[in-house]
Amino acid sequence: MSPSLTVRRITADQGAVFRELRTASLREAPYAFGATLEDALSADAASFDATAADHAVSPSVGTFILYTEGHPAGLIEAHFDDTAARRAFVCELWVAPAVRHLRGGELLVDTASSWLANAGATEIYAWVADANRTAMRFYEALGFGSTGEHRRVERAPEQLETLLVRHVPTTSQVFQQ
Repeated sequence: MSPSLTVRRITADQGAVFRELRTASLREAPYAFGATLEDALSADAASFDATAADHAVSPSVGTFILYTEGHPAGLIEAHFDDTAARRAFVCELWVAPAVRHLRGGELLVDTASSWLANAGATEIYAWVADANRTAMRFYEALGFGSTGEHRRVERAPEQLETLLVRHVPTTSQVFQQ
């Protein structure tokens, strides 16, 4: 019997869960995120509580948590940027190594993308470090492709990241399949 996976939006009282998952992600893959483990460990609990409370109700940013058999095992952030174009992004994706084979990352991206689409997004973007070939292949397998836009990684300016995009199918496109 395979474990059951569910994804739910973070709730206002899950600051400690958010902190646990964020620090686990930074311990396991420090190269993959904008923050550092030191940043997360030195932040007080109130900052994680405030982020959870905001991401639980904000119409422009949300965090979604992956559960396996009821235990937190991953997370992703979805947000709209502050530009006039109001582009929709997924970022900060992490799934515990022990459950990656269960396709929890795909479930997180799809859930976050659905939330963004329900809020009006027609395209979902993700910045992925060029050196992170595993992440690049993962997003490509989910239908993301390069926009041709690149930028330097903020924490490692000698590295580049590529902006990927996935188009959200319209209702008529879904029914044509």
